[in-house]
Amino acid sequence: MHEQIQTLGRQLTLLGVLVLLSACNSKTRIDEYRQNPTAIMNSEDSVVILGRRHSSGHETEIDFVSCVGDSLASGESGLQVIPEKQFVDAMYPYFETSTAPMDVKNLDRLVQNPAIAEKFADFRLRYFIWIDGSTETTDKKGSISCAVGPGGGGCFGFATWDDEANYEASIWDFENLKLSGKISAETTGTSYLPAIIVPIPMLARVQSGACKSMAAQIKSFLN
Repeated sequence: MHEQIQTLGRQLTLLGVLVLLSACNSKTRIDEYRQNPTAIMNSEDSVVILGRRHSSGHETEIDFVSCVGDSLASGESGLQVIPEKQFVDAMYPYFETSTAPMDVKNLDRLVQNPAIAEKFADFRLRYFIWIDGSTETTDKKGSISCAVGPGGGGCFGFATWDDEANYEASIWDFENLKLSGKISAETTGTSYLPAIIVPIPMLARVQSGACKSMAAQIKSFLN
């Protein structure tokens, strides 16, 4: 009986820890800089979301770019979004990592090519949105150990780590060939991994939080 009470006590303690940890969430900070006015007046006008991958230190994740694009296209006020891969493949080789324009002036030079200008017109492009950044784990603490014996196996321990997502979107106005503005999103959070027999990951989904916040701000910025 005493052992049953101890077992129940441990289970209730674990449940309390899990409930407490589940209350933790990530925090997002959004900054906006507007240089020129923006507006999408025609519902057929489109935007393209592209990831910056020129830095040797990091590459903007493809899934983050896709997430922002899907979020921009959803809802009643959704925009016409050209998928990154579709656009890059159609414009080959002008938007590959080594050849993509780094600023609006270089985009202006590309437009001087009639073949490229025609493709842009086919896409009905209104805005280019370049996203630069990445998600990183900044700090790890604790440990988990697992063992297998004659009576079975299990894992014990507790680990945490901090995740940080930092992204910046540069919005280029294709019609006026100007920088419209920039939007940055910074999301931080702590993930937990308690293990009593079975590890139970409780993740701070900072990349997803940064994606949704950035997409909502971009949509507001353009509309």
